[in-house]
Amino acid sequence: MSDWKVIIGLEIHVQARTEAKVFCSCKNSYGDEPNTNVCPVCLAHPGILPVVNQEAINQIVKAGLMTDSEIARYSKFDRKSYFYPDQPKNFQITQFDLPFAANGRIPIGGKGLSGKMIEERYIGMERIHLEEDVGKSTHFDDEGYSVVDYNRAGIPLLETVSMPEMHSADEAYAYVQSLQQIMRYGGISDCDQEKGQFRCDVNISVHKPGTPFNTKIEIKNLNSTRHIWLSINFEIDRQIRHYEEHPDFMTNPESRLKQETRRWNDELQETVHMRFKETADDYRYFPEPDLPPVVLSEEQIEEFKKIKPMTPLEYRAKFTKDFGVTEYDAHVLTLDKETADFFMEAASKAKNPKGVANVMMNQLNSLLSKSSQSLSETKLEPQHIIDLVNLAEAKNLNKKSYVEILPTLLGEGGSAEAVAKSMKLYIEAVDDSVVEGWVNEAIANNPKAVEEYKGGKGAAIQFLMGQVMRASKGQASAPDVIKLLKEKLDN
Repeated sequence: MSDWKVIIGLEIHVQARTEAKVFCSCKNSYGDEPNTNVCPVCLAHPGILPVVNQEAINQIVKAGLMTDSEIARYSKFDRKSYFYPDQPKNFQITQFDLPFAANGRIPIGGKGLSGKMIEERYIGMERIHLEEDVGKSTHFDDEGYSVVDYNRAGIPLLETVSMPEMHSADEAYAYVQSLQQIMRYGGISDCDQEKGQFRCDVNISVHKPGTPFNTKIEIKNLNSTRHIWLSINFEIDRQIRHYEEHPDFMTNPESRLKQETRRWNDELQETVHMRFKETADDYRYFPEPDLPPVVLSEEQIEEFKKIKPMTPLEYRAKFTKDFGVTEYDAHVLTLDKETADFFMEAASKAKNPKGVANVMMNQLNSLLSKSSQSLSETKLEPQHIIDLVNLAEAKNLNKKSYVEILPTLLGEGGSAEAVAKSMKLYIEAVDDSVVEGWVNEAIANNPKAVEEYKGGKGAAIQFLMGQVMRASKGQASAPDVIKLLKEKLDN
């Protein structure tokens, strides 16, 4: 398999977060009673004209800026023939040759679902265009009928089209994760795959290096990141197996795979045939006569740039540069925007941002995971983490106590110091000279342990440290005691 080259491109449909649909004033709302958020426009009654929603335009321009795309000064809508019952007009209003955004890029990296590390690089994005979603069909095969809910018809969709620059399921997985993050950080979409807000089509082909590309196969309507990864891996194996079983495929067109659309069957754990692929000619695109072109001035685009939210990549760069955390720490702290904003606020005020990062990535993440809570569902505030770290820095708190104090702060809030005192975890500050006196006393009273340490028995220092901690009744800092013992004994 190493002598086969895999080419992958992704078309991802992202439902934009808006109050209303894209060409009418019906609510953009999930989970309402079927066919209640509809009107003559989205039901295609004769003589009714669409009007483009400015909020949808704002969202696609923001998405373009956050993906380093070029924003079109002149854009237009087109009609695409669409003969399925979930689209009452029998055509879809979309964009063909003049989209709102083009020539963007998406950063990838990190670890793939296979566990392998992915090279950090950018994947090109050909375009982002604005179109309307279709209704949701539900099929009752046993009863022999189907129903359609048109609440979804007309919801604004941002279709993002990548360049065919991915070469493995892991790279496609990283691209999907990165695009989801960007859309969520921008407030452009919640990207909830279970609600159909983020749907992916995969285009994939394989060929031998130095030879022409083979047939491109599409896998349609993947609404799970795991299914995207599984379907790509299966399709790579299927296509390679086909060509190796038909070694004359280079000279015999009949031996090549036919261009088709497939879907993922999770029960069978394989892709299955849906239909043979249409071409652009089949869609019969032509300019939408009922909507004028959209013209954006330089001044408008500059205003959009001023209010563009920070991307995950910009957050990570700020965290490493301004707060001194590692690249790994920055990656973990930006997995979701809520955590990133929480850390940003705490680190901006903290004397020790790295200490704040350690608490958030370790004890706090573990507690939130066990309780299945998000930060916004708790009473925890950035100042609480700052106070915990400050207490430890002042030697008024053992860092091991974080995990005991945090649950109370998560559930009730309050003062970190007050909680520590109520749980009898607060350590009164001890003067350095007093600690030094306990250390001198432990050395003087335990000559055998001193001799063993100097003879190379490192464990002896733990015994001496225990003596000091006993004398201090646990008020001394164990790391500081070890440091002072070593200074005195090594000299």
